[in-house]
This record gives sequence, structure tokens and C-alpha cells, in this order.
Amino acid sequence: MLNLERLRTLDALARHGSVSGAADGLHVTTSAVSQQMAKLEREVGQQLLAKNGRGVRLTDAGRLLADHAARIISQVELAQADVEAQRGRAVGELRVGAFPTAARGLFPAALSALRTDHPELTVRSQEMEPADGVLGVVRGDLDLAVVLDWYNKRLPVPGGLVRAHLLDDTADVAVPAGHPLAGRKVADLADFAEDDWISWPEGEFCHEWLMFTLRGEGVEPRIAHMAEEHHTQLALIAAGLGVCVAPRLGRGPVPEGVRLVPVRDTVRRHIYVVWRADADRRPSIRAAVDALRWAGERLTD
Repeated sequence: MLNLERLRTLDALARHGSVSGAADGLHVTTSAVSQQMAKLEREVGQQLLAKNGRGVRLTDAGRLLADHAARIISQVELAQADVEAQRGRAVGELRVGAFPTAARGLFPAALSALRTDHPELTVRSQEMEPADGVLGVVRGDLDLAVVLDWYNKRLPVPGGLVRAHLLDDTADVAVPAGHPLAGRKVADLADFAEDDWISWPEGEFCHEWLMFTLRGEGVEPRIAHMAEEHHTQLALIAAGLGVCVAPRLGRGPVPEGVRLVPVRDTVRRHIYVVWRADADRRPSIRAAVDALRWAGERLTD
């Protein structure tokens, strides 16, 4: 009889590609992963892992069993979803992720409502970039992730996921109070062609979007500073060090010395939530989506 938890460990190894990645995804130690794999190898009587430099790789037998493990785990998740749906209550644990401004703008109201309306449901949340959120749901490390598309650039979402729209989020250009365009009621992105820009870090979806969009306006952006947090970006602008795109969701109070200029052709983000199709019938998923939609509607009323 194959042990389900050991199959989960093998599945995590196949998905993450390393013992440390599997341990992080399963929230256990690397030693625990190694021990589970050693027991699984004894159960099947074959070597499932082989050394690969400083890491490990799956053997042919390991890949074969990992494929079966993925299907078995998917069927178990479907069974759990059906049982939870039959029970008709949102119970158990729900793991959710969101990019920082969505976590700040949506989670306080949504998670508070879930705690009140579904006291048997435990929600655990974390901040992460949109692409990491999608990957976390695909891997099974998360049940839900709040992610985004920009109006002119979509975030790749693989098959097997369900998505639901939450809200559209408008963005302005934040400039120092002394900027020549600080008093304008509306401006074009091209009007900031000569400015230094403050961007998200390289490699992030929003940085790629900024470069793509400005170049589409005929502007070759001069990226002077990079900062992950919008509050850090706004603090740099208050010091007169550049301009940035400032979405409204989760923005909070704008520092003294910063002015916001709306963009003529509205710059906006589409905010939505994704989850695995095999978990679609879970009442906890539905409850969380409803709570997030409600939180989004409060911001747009």
C-alpha cells in the first residue's frame, strides 16, 4: 500500500525540482522530505532519486511514480471538494496569496468577513508577486491567489485554473509637487518622456509592463530607482527623485510633496482571483471568492 503523504512528497519534489523547494512547499524540513523519500523507496523497492551535482533528480522510476502521484492527489482533492460540498459549510484551512497592494487593499475586509461568517474556516495569507501566486496555485501550495493583468498586457495563466474578476484598478502618475505637470488635470504618458522613472524591480511582471507600455508610447524610460513597495516609491518621489505609476488599490495616504496626475487614456489593472478547477466545488473557495468580490465592490461604490 502506497502512503499518500509520501506520494505528496514525491509530487512536491517533481513540481519544485529540489528537496529544499519541496520542503518549502510542504512547510516541512528538508530532513523530513529526505526521510519520506527513503521510506517511499523502500515501499516500492526501487530508487526514485539520484544525485545531480549538489542536488537530486528523479530517476525514470521516480518520474513514472510522480506522474501517478499527481493524478492520485488530484483525485483526492476532488474527493475532498465533493465531501466539503456535501457538508455544505466552509470549513478546514484555506491558503491564500496576493500581490502587496491587493493584500493591503482587499484582505483586511475580506478575511475579516470570512472569520465572522465562517468561523470553522481557518485562512492563512501571504504576500507574493502575481506570477508566484499563479505558480503557488498550480503547485498546490495555495488554494487561491489574487493576481492582475494590465489593460494592455496579460499575465500568463496555465490551463486547469478557474479565474473570477474582482475589480478594475485605475492608476495615476505620481510626481513631485514641484513638477511642471503637477497641477494638470490629465496628461499623457508621453508627457513624462524626459523624467527619471521609479519602477518595480527587474524581473517582476509590473516592471516588464512599465517598460513595454512606455516604449509603446515612444518613450525609452530612464529607470533611476527600483522599489518593490509603492510607499517606498512615493517616498522617493516626495524627495524629488523621479515619477512613477501609482495604482489606487491599497495606495493609502499620499505623502506631502507628491501630486497625482490622471492619465488621458486610462491606465488600469484588472484584478482577479484564480484557483484550481478540481477545487471548484469547495464551499470554502466559493466563500472566499464572494468575500473578495464584496471587498472589491466596497472600493468601487
